[in-house]
Parts: sequence; structure tokens; C-alpha cells
Amino acid sequence: ADTLRHVGLYEERYRPIGGYSTGMKQRVKLAQALVHDPRLVLLDEPTNGLDPAGRDEMLELIRRIGTEFGISVLVTSHLLGELERIADHVVVIEAGVLQRSTSTAEATALSGALVVEVTERADEVVARLRAAGVRVEQAPDAGGQHFAVDLTDETVPDAVTAAAAGLGVGLVRMQRRRHHLTELFREAAR
Repeated sequence: ADTLRHVGLYEERYRPIGGYSTGMKQRVKLAQALVHDPRLVLLDEPTNGLDPAGRDEMLELIRRIGTEFGISVLVTSHLLGELERIADHVVVIEAGVLQRSTSTAEATALSGALVVEVTERADEVVARLRAAGVRVEQAPDAGGQHFAVDLTDETVPDAVTAAAAGLGVGLVRMQRRRHHLTELFREAAR
């Protein structure tokens, strides 16, 4: 009963499983895995087939299993953005061979790039930055207003602000780029 309560199915315990939604069935499977108080739980694509709200609930359950119950959880998933939210360690395995193993914090650390979004005329802002000696890491897409510059020193944000202001262009945002697990996966797969 406690396990059903932890996965949010206590009130539904007498209802036939055949009438459960996909999310409820996933939680039943999770309860089955937890009922014997294991030290390790293996979950293969635990959010597969769930709607966004169901995904969020399942991810929160998985996070709680590790933090509140002290059970190690190994999750396989092709949805790497979800893993960024719940995993404290990431392992990349390809064809049965370990390619990379690292903490999620290290894998998603801040990069040396500054992502900039302007209201208009991004190409002109980029041209001014290049003329000022700022290295542009990623030029804007056709018609796009986002670009990235190399954050080589503390003067770069001021240069971006000056370039935009000189053209009368508004800055929407300017923030350090974070690495993503998809980048780690691509690197490991090379």
C-alpha cells in the first residue's frame, strides 16, 4: 500500500488495471519494481507514450526514488533533455561499449559562448561585432534574431550592448550558453 501511495495510485488500488491510462500503467510498473525495496531499479524509456503532464509526473517520481528513498535508478532514454532534469550521472554506451561517463553537472556546464537575441537586424549587429574584433561562434539563421559570440573576456557583453545600441536595436536577452547532453552524445558517438 505504501508503494502505491508513493507512485500516486493508492486511491485506484481496487480498480481493474485494464481501465488505467498509459501513465497509470507506467506507475503500476514502477510500483512493481519498487515493492521489494531494491537497491537498484532499471527503467527503459519510462516516459514513453506519456503526455507532457504525465512525463513531468514520472520524472518527478524517478527523481524522488533516488533522493528520498536512496534507491539507485538507471534510466535508458532517447529523450536526453529529460535526463538532464533528473540524472546526477550520465553514461553513454554505444554497441555495448562505454563511450563516456560523467556527472550531469559537468556535462551541462556553462560553455564559453554568450547567446544573444536582438529584436531585429541581427546580421548588422553581428557585422559590427566582427568589426570590433569579437569572434562570432554562431551566426543568425536566415531571418533569425539569435546568434552566439565567444565569451573571451568580460568586455564582450559591453561590446554586444554597444553594437546593438549603435544600431538602435533592442536586446531581448544575453546569457551564457549551457552544454546539453545531446552534445555529449554526439561527441561520444564520433
